[in-house]
Amino acid sequence: MKKVYFNFSNSLSRRSFLKGAGAAMALPWLEAMTPAFAASSAYQAPRRFVAVTLALGLHGPNLNPKETGRNYAPSRYLSGIDDLLGDLTVVTGSSHPGVSGGHQAEGSILSAAPYSRNATFKNSISIDQYLAKHQGHHTRFPSLVLDINGTTSASYTESGSMIPAEESPSQVFNKLFIANTPEEKERQVERLKQGRSIMDVVAADAKRVEKKLGSGDREKMDQYFTSVRNFEKRLGDVQEWARKPKPKVNAQAPVDIENSDAIIDRKKLMLDVMFLALQTDSTRFITVHLNGEGGAVPLEGVDEGYHSLSHHGLDEEKLDQLALVESELIHKWGGFVRDLKGANESNGTMLDTTSVLMTSNLGNASSHDNRNMPVMLAGGGFKHGQHLAFDKTDNYPLPNLYLSILRRHGLESERFATSTGEMAGLEMA
Repeated sequence: MKKVYFNFSNSLSRRSFLKGAGAAMALPWLEAMTPAFAASSAYQAPRRFVAVTLALGLHGPNLNPKETGRNYAPSRYLSGIDDLLGDLTVVTGSSHPGVSGGHQAEGSILSAAPYSRNATFKNSISIDQYLAKHQGHHTRFPSLVLDINGTTSASYTESGSMIPAEESPSQVFNKLFIANTPEEKERQVERLKQGRSIMDVVAADAKRVEKKLGSGDREKMDQYFTSVRNFEKRLGDVQEWARKPKPKVNAQAPVDIENSDAIIDRKKLMLDVMFLALQTDSTRFITVHLNGEGGAVPLEGVDEGYHSLSHHGLDEEKLDQLALVESELIHKWGGFVRDLKGANESNGTMLDTTSVLMTSNLGNASSHDNRNMPVMLAGGGFKHGQHLAFDKTDNYPLPNLYLSILRRHGLESERFATSTGEMAGLEMA
């Protein structure tokens, strides 16, 4: 058997290699590929981030514990996942500074970019895409951007453009695991080569212009050349992935649920595909969004639309139906967390290295209030089992949590959006 070598430096070229006969073949991280891989003393499981975002929030009195700190009594919603309380942290009294506008602040969920109806808004990069920018090159897909019943997402590029989401679990499954024909592979590689040659032409033209520039502009051009080289490297990486076989999974392709109102079952189906994507290291960064559209959710006791129920105005009948819907949403989220917890890696479980966030832009959908956002964070190697309660009047900056997650991934970022530091009370395990 050939010897397996690993290099886990913090540089952008960090890879795992099979070496022999003067050749080196880059491999995705897959623990099951070889016993030597799992047993390597240098082995480190990859860090992952998953965000489940909701456009209509979660009813605070049903979600948030009354006691603070540890050993709190679970709330109505949390009692349905009480076996996971030691694996998650509930955060109350937090929000994104400078964000208002109700539903229209949906784009700021993961970017924390200040938003107001009265201001000209330009979004910034979301935390998942920030992670993918720095670490997404290790997998076939730098990130997956998904939606339960539409193409809206909370994922934004550096230029502030929303990344359209994929809503079909079967199409995501096919993209992840169904092999392309040789002809399709070569067509994909050829398209990539064409794109790369275009970048070569642009770089050559820019270099000729550089001779006529002053020192300040030359510095800008040097930054531009760096961007070109980085882009070419990414194109080269994608060419490699285009020719490599996709992972095989012992799972049947999912059958899409056509009823867009069946958000509970549709969410479960997408979460199952997401778990396979992480388990095969096809990607490490996933967002899945649930917008507020649709009719009555097919649950016993529910006969009104989800959006209408979230705007309950404290009507008891609406609140009772809303609780049925939201309890199931959290139950399915908990099932995904359990799947990660039940998947062993060499030094623990997949949950130990996967931060799983559930949050929303709305703390109170009925009043369109962007303060006091619902926040649950599971896994990721943090000390959990607690309720971090901040001031509900003068909210704590939620971007601090995002900075904590980035630092947990080894990124020495000074800040993220409007963060003021790492989240107080959230410590590494």
